Amino acid sequence: MTYCVGILLDAGLVFLADSRTNAGVDQISTFRKISVFEKQGDRVMVLMSAGNLAISQALNNSLREQVNDPETESLFTAPNMFAAAQHVGEVLRQVYRRDAEALKEHSIEFNASLIFGGQIGSEPPRMFCVYAAGNFIEATTDTPYFQIGESKYGKPILDRVVSRSTSVAQAAKCALISMDSTIRSNLSVGLPLDLLSIHRDALRVQSHINIDEDHEYFRMVRRRWSESLRHAFHELPDPEWMRRS
Repeated sequence: MTYCVGILLDAGLVFLADSRTNAGVDQISTFRKISVFEKQGDRVMVLMSAGNLAISQALNNSLREQVNDPETESLFTAPNMFAAAQHVGEVLRQVYRRDAEALKEHSIEFNASLIFGGQIGSEPPRMFCVYAAGNFIEATTDTPYFQIGESKYGKPILDRVVSRSTSVAQAAKCALISMDSTIRSNLSVGLPLDLLSIHRDALRVQSHINIDEDHEYFRMVRRRWSESLRHAFHELPDPEWMRRS
């Protein structure tokens, strides 16, 4: 299992993913789940994946081969982010047509979900959640973030804090708290993490940080968030009907 969250803001975009994959308790490995497609001054796009690792790697390799071939339609030739998301969906369908029957013969589901976001030219940043069938939905003002993978543990803090007007730094902090909540509740999600941010109109990755167990800021966030939650809990009054007379 994995956990990835992407946040679309007026000020830019934030992406966070863990790197743990497992095929059972004795087969735990580390694989990066964030891919960057960047042409500085023209466009920057980020793809995060959850699900079957072989499917996501096949998709990513196909997208890489295309952008490296100037004669081929690719993410670097898409006129806007909607067209780029359509291209990602079509390449995913190509992987399905090639591999789905073989996977089915081995009782393996074609399982993939993606978060894809970025900015092309003067168009505002956009973000999409792409499903295994290659179809997708787009983030909106009312729904400014997407999660894939083990999403339930990290959702409450996002719902309480994140809006389109949230700053990039605040969104990154919120994403890390969301990830910490997930790691604490699910052993299949774990360090190291990839945290990436893009500022609006920069058309390049602003920061891409690898976070392991020794990362000072993440350790501080984990500790102080836990302390703050415990403090807030103890500050709340007990229910009156449970008090002894």
